[in-house]
Amino acid sequence: MAQPSQTGRIWVNGHDVPLGAATVADFLAQQAVEIGPRGIAVALNGSVVPRSAWSETSLKPRDNIEIVRAMQGG
Repeated sequence: MAQPSQTGRIWVNGHDVPLGAATVADFLAQQAVEIGPRGIAVALNGSVVPRSAWSETSLKPRDNIEIVRAMQGG
């Protein structure tokens, strides 16, 4: 398992935040993102990261993460 960076920052949905997580899964847990069984997608540097790869996808300073949640309604 990758070690979290103690320094550096990443961009999350357009916001500059400290990088304190080693993987996408760690970051989502750290940010208390409710992932549920469906309805959320994560892109890292413009590429969608499959849910099955979240725990293996390392983060590094200056990465750009987009977290998208499906919404119902009109």
